[in-house]
Amino acid sequence: MYSEHYELVKSYYCRKLWSIERVKKAVVKGWITKEEYKEITGNEYGE
Repeated sequence: MYSEHYELVKSYYCRKLWSIERVKKAVVKGWITKEEYKEITGNEYGE
């Protein structure tokens, strides 16, 4: 099961509305997990 905002964050990132830095901020705010960050961006969180 994904976090409440996972689909929203993924959609914004895939449509290039959000940068990778904005997705990192979503992790900090608790919108998505570090694992979901990796799924969305393809990068480990913290790289």
